Amino acid sequence: MNPGRALVIGGSLGGLFAGLFLRKMGWDTEIFERATETLASRGAGIVTYPELWNVIAAAGLPADDNKGVDVLGRITLDGAGRVVGSLDFPQTMTSWESLFALLRGAWPDQRYHLCRELVDIQEDRDAVTAIFADGTKATGDLLVAADGFRSAVRGCRFDNARPLYAGYVAWRALVPEADLPADAHAALFDHFAFCLPEDEQVIGYPVAGEGHDLRPGHRRYNLGWYRRARDPDQLFDLLTDNSGFTHSMSIPPTLIRPDIIAEMRDRAAYSLAPALAAVIRVARMPFFQPIYELEVPKMVKGRVALLGDAAYVARPHVGAGVVKAGLDAEALATALATQPDIDAALDQYHADRAPAGRRMVARGRYLGAYMQGGWTTDEEWRVANLRHTAEAVMAETGLLNF
Repeated sequence: MNPGRALVIGGSLGGLFAGLFLRKMGWDTEIFERATETLASRGAGIVTYPELWNVIAAAGLPADDNKGVDVLGRITLDGAGRVVGSLDFPQTMTSWESLFALLRGAWPDQRYHLCRELVDIQEDRDAVTAIFADGTKATGDLLVAADGFRSAVRGCRFDNARPLYAGYVAWRALVPEADLPADAHAALFDHFAFCLPEDEQVIGYPVAGEGHDLRPGHRRYNLGWYRRARDPDQLFDLLTDNSGFTHSMSIPPTLIRPDIIAEMRDRAAYSLAPALAAVIRVARMPFFQPIYELEVPKMVKGRVALLGDAAYVARPHVGAGVVKAGLDAEALATALATQPDIDAALDQYHADRAPAGRRMVARGRYLGAYMQGGWTTDEEWRVANLRHTAEAVMAETGLLNF
């Protein structure tokens, strides 16, 4: 079909991938982001794969030899700091911030609009219109939802899909390399590290510093710590700030109560490997995210297409959300370029990408079974516990094998 006009809702990585691929196919594309200022990372580290760099190159971005921080392999530490498992697996680790800067730098400022919160969608036979909270509207031939797992587009048009809480949270910390004690740096910085306290799991690895700074001493250490919170009252308490207000699905880092952070630091001191506990101790603003998963019955409706986390969210053990968003965007643009009309293109897009989304969610559920808890049979307990060994987590976490 001939290129048309596309409206991309969401200006993070998925939205930028969508914009870049659609523009490459000749589509007149604009990106609309609800944030009031340039998006900022909350400390998300990203495990990279050849597939990630391949999709970045396919979007038209030049190859970069300084992609991230290289690690030698994977290690598992016990509570005393002893290495109880190792796997020779060199990888490159990067961060959300580094990838965002790369993609955003390739997108024209005049086609990236901040302060555009979607509140409604209108559609007729020939066009789709996005209506924003400030009263402005934009009309195009296609609307792409790349606005994450709390997608406003999905809320407007796909009312039968909701994120499901998995029963645990992930504490996050991003620590400047210079802040790490020397012994912790020596133990951690060359590896993707794991620690497996009872009912918990910790991962950590180095990433670039601010501005994609790869100089030794200027990088950062990224840590994620999964802790159970199956009791609704426990999650309710975690999401309640000092004013007594309980946030719905997540809480801003600055509003987490000091007693919640103090408990977390105390727990780290006696249950984690000393090097990982040191990361928690020196972290300036640790924060947590409840873990959710999401599946939609269909990725398209009318002239609206869901992409990335707006359609499928896997638990973070899979570590492939960015790759999937890029591949979704590439598949959508290809379908639009090769099919005779939008309806056929969107049907093709769903057929191509929905199976991958379902497999990714299933893989995350499989890898996170131990963290979820709540088993009802001995067999469920046995299978879940097989995923909580050093050998299993090192061989299965963050690998594209779903």
